Amino acid sequence: GLCGLVTGLLHTVLEIPAILSGILTQLALWSINLKIMGQANRPLSARNFPVILTQMKTTEAIITLVIIAAAIIGLLYWFFGTEMGCAIRATGSNLNMSRAQGINTNLNKVLGIMLSNGLVAFSGAFLAQYQGFSDVSGGIGTMVIGLASIIVGEAIFGRKSTIFAACS
Repeated sequence: GLCGLVTGLLHTVLEIPAILSGILTQLALWSINLKIMGQANRPLSARNFPVILTQMKTTEAIITLVIIAAAIIGLLYWFFGTEMGCAIRATGSNLNMSRAQGINTNLNKVLGIMLSNGLVAFSGAFLAQYQGFSDVSGGIGTMVIGLASIIVGEAIFGRKSTIFAACS
């Protein structure tokens, strides 16, 4: 969430484009992760550490993930029904109309990025536990492919269909 705060502030306060502010934060985090981990690849064996998920118990891992996913979905459903959640949804749907309604769109952008980064970190922690190791460069290739697909999709389908562009 704190990294989302940094990304959001780079985007809203310094007016750096959203994709570039995300890349800048990711590059900074790469160095921080290397410092915290002490090496590029760190084993995380279920025999040596208490973990919630492990490949050694696949059925229990699936049941645990279903329960956690249901709880997160329930919390998000509740949150997006609150006044703050509705403001975040409105900001994401139509920035200009939200601003015209008196919603602080910069605050909502930062909160939305913080929430999404927190969920990504949560899922990354579960993935590291399930795989049994953590690698500092684990998601870089996926992010590059995702960014490239969004850029190409927006060039082909236009800015208004970003979700369709990302799916392409």
